[in-house]
Amino acid sequence: MKYNRFLLCLIFITPAYVYALDGGVNSLRQTGKAFAEVARTVSPSVVFIQVESSLSEPKTPLLPTPFGGEWPFGDDLFKRFFGDQLPGLPRSPAPRQRRHSVGQGSGFVFMSKGGLLSNKTYILTNNHVVEHAEKIQVKFQNGHEFDAKITGTDPKSDVAVIEIKAGELPALPLGNSAELEVGEWVVAIGNPFGLSHTLTVGVVSAKGRTGIGISDYEDFIQTDAAINPGNSGGPLVNLDGQAIGINTAIFSRSGGYMGVGFAIPINLVKSIAQQLVDHGEVTRGYIGVVIQALTPELAKSFNIEQSQGILIAEVTEDSPAEKAGLQQGDVIIAYRNEKVTNVGDLRNRIALTEPGKRESLSILRNGKHKILNITIGKLSKDKLTTLSSTQSSDELGLTVQTMTSQLAEQFGIKEDKGVVVTKVEFGSIAASAGIHLGSLILQVDRQPINNVEDFQRAVKKSRADKQILLLVRDGNNQRYIVLSW
Repeated sequence: MKYNRFLLCLIFITPAYVYALDGGVNSLRQTGKAFAEVARTVSPSVVFIQVESSLSEPKTPLLPTPFGGEWPFGDDLFKRFFGDQLPGLPRSPAPRQRRHSVGQGSGFVFMSKGGLLSNKTYILTNNHVVEHAEKIQVKFQNGHEFDAKITGTDPKSDVAVIEIKAGELPALPLGNSAELEVGEWVVAIGNPFGLSHTLTVGVVSAKGRTGIGISDYEDFIQTDAAINPGNSGGPLVNLDGQAIGINTAIFSRSGGYMGVGFAIPINLVKSIAQQLVDHGEVTRGYIGVVIQALTPELAKSFNIEQSQGILIAEVTEDSPAEKAGLQQGDVIIAYRNEKVTNVGDLRNRIALTEPGKRESLSILRNGKHKILNITIGKLSKDKLTTLSSTQSSDELGLTVQTMTSQLAEQFGIKEDKGVVVTKVEFGSIAASAGIHLGSLILQVDRQPINNVEDFQRAVKKSRADKQILLLVRDGNNQRYIVLSW
């Protein structure tokens, strides 16, 4: 009897299991069909880009040898032992030779223009793909090849537009990268290692990645869709077949795919691309401030309850920011009535604002909200201190000295105020915070520092709290640093 009940259970369970298995397979089939449809839709707009260039490099002629030919171990070994006085070694700089180079990358059509006299198709790619190009050739999936020329490049964002003399070619629709969510499926299409029109699939791993060091203006989409050398310039697309980014770089210890790739969001690209088509260059807005993230430690030092916002570390003299009334220590919490999320976000939004426009900034100053109107300026290429005593601070792990003309010359400092760091203890909190030899300390707890006596008094005053706020200048940049011990 028990045996029969067991068989009866098997009879009822087995069909349900088969149905679940079949349903899962069907779901996977539908997902695969979706990716296949994206590939069919997008691939005709994606191009393989081949770039030819020649670079100048020193030509090192081999020395005549007693053996009637080349030195058996090359020039370098004999230079190491005999120096440049070895007979036969050229005394003048070696002549330079041109080295021919062939590079490759990807791109995609985003605009076509037809006219009575000519047709043009514009292709988006990375600046680093076509930089130094002497000849550019693009190849479509159907085998058609065209010679291309550069329409305009923008090294600061790593975006470039090239053009070909052809019309009615399929343009890839541009999506809205602001609507993209972490976890969404994305597809990367390009020519990794020269393998034409390769498709890889993944998800959006993160958004708003800045500080990567790839370009000046960063707001990257991070994805685990495989991106490899040759993918640069190709589109990152959503399941609707819309370009939501330009594949640009990978994080890798081997030079190949390791699960971390970066794409420039298409919303950042749109404005840049249009300016490159219309004018061949990009004009950016600027307000003239040095900004940094408002950390919880900095917020506490400034008596600010919230930790969201961007801290102004410096206001440039006679800049739009100064004219609008912005001050050092102000915290920007909104631009154009929209909250700012990070330094890169604010910087990009200001840069993409048309110079001459009047916009609003919401700030916190001494805990109070203020709204200032600012006229955006145009960013130009050039915008991007007797005997002294020393003071050592064991808590901070550094030694400072009052600024002198000799120290200013030694460390290349133009300021005639503040104290210069002349020693940093290895492993100290100062070293961990990025303070180094030659750093200039201008303020301690928001009070100006003119000499080591000022510095000593300020540090002594902060010992009870075991926390100190410094305004530090390194080169042309300055920032606030909170040290705790």
